[in-house]
Amino acid sequence: MLSVSLQDMNQIYAPGLTLIPRPIVWAIYRQALTQGSWLRYLLNSCWVAGVATAVSLFINAMTGYAFARIRFPGRGVLFILIMAGMMIPAQVTLVPLFILVKHFPLAGGNNWLGQGGSGLVDTFTGLILPYAAGSFGVFMCRQFYVLFPPELDEAAKIDGCTRFRAFLSIYLPLSAPLIGALAVLKFTGAWNEYTWPLVMTNTGSDRITTVQLALTRFRNEGEIFWNQLMAATLVATAVVLAIFLPLQRFFIAGLQAGSVKE
Repeated sequence: MLSVSLQDMNQIYAPGLTLIPRPIVWAIYRQALTQGSWLRYLLNSCWVAGVATAVSLFINAMTGYAFARIRFPGRGVLFILIMAGMMIPAQVTLVPLFILVKHFPLAGGNNWLGQGGSGLVDTFTGLILPYAAGSFGVFMCRQFYVLFPPELDEAAKIDGCTRFRAFLSIYLPLSAPLIGALAVLKFTGAWNEYTWPLVMTNTGSDRITTVQLALTRFRNEGEIFWNQLMAATLVATAVVLAIFLPLQRFFIAGLQAGSVKE
């Protein structure tokens, strides 16, 4: 990928394999990043992935805490139903999700019945909403929170903490390794998503175009500009690496802690 990003098109299509291009064409990166609004695409992807990660982590942590620490009728059945969602391919849910987003009440010109407008289509909210929760995150959080002894809840109750205050002040800080691991998984998943942004951006406007959609523009009717495509892909990958490397130790520790059987 790096080698191709530093070659002109004649070198790429030349016979033989070239790992170290001669000459090295650094201008490919400038050409790739000045095609379209690449800074806007990167910011769009960062915003969608960042907000989706933050919202998803908070909802997953609260849901996992409720299943692990609060006894309520139907808890086991409801947890099984949520886990069953992990067996449904994401592609199967595309059409139902799009219908829900398009007919979202009181949004995009819709009335309270979800009719008359475009709903949340072509909006950041529509892109982010499907990432707001996930079965895997709930499972990992639940498995992590069941490891804490009941005495922790009793001590919090004696100190006058409500359930929500105990979650925010005690359990959430203690789950930093797990949160770090899930943050990496959620961010990379939202960053790499292609199908849902493609479905949601009907107008093709740069306003909400993400990096993955922008990568498909390095072509014309008869040719794919592989060098510019590889250069832009490396830049997009560098952003994910910048997120993963500082959280690497939390990622390993969180996966180990969340996978312990009750």
